[in-house]
Amino acid sequence: MRRSNLHLLAKMRFLSDRRRFELFPPFFLMRAKIDELAEDWSSVRIRLPLNWFSANAAGNMYGGYQASLADPIPSLACLKRFPGYRVATKKLEVDFIRVGSSDLTLHFDFDEAQFHEIEKELKESGRSTPTFEMQFTREDGKVCTRILNTVAIRPEGYVAPHEHHDD
Repeated sequence: MRRSNLHLLAKMRFLSDRRRFELFPPFFLMRAKIDELAEDWSSVRIRLPLNWFSANAAGNMYGGYQASLADPIPSLACLKRFPGYRVATKKLEVDFIRVGSSDLTLHFDFDEAQFHEIEKELKESGRSTPTFEMQFTREDGKVCTRILNTVAIRPEGYVAPHEHHDD
């Protein structure tokens, strides 16, 4: 089995979650910085700087940067809050409302009611597929991007059924 650099960083327990996240190569290269991180990942704020590398042709934040940063956050939160399960993004919907004309902040909050609903589903069926809503705000406080991220929470060792596609 091929291991990623994320597995290596996970073994570095002497580093905080915040530091391991910021050292993960894609986020390190994006210069993403965690402004807030609750110990249980119930609340996360991550700053994504607008610079010459992250700007699109119009000088605004490239949408792919936003999607790449938002993709793993709910999965990481679920891994932290539901140890012993395998978690992966199943679906990511990105709604660009306004241009990202400044540094952006990703806002993720893991609602306690949603936590308890997932916990109940895991106890009853051993799996859950919740959807989390996040948003990016600009420095002026306006929401520029709304994101819906659906994750699949499955037992360790779970193998997804093979899907057959007729092409």
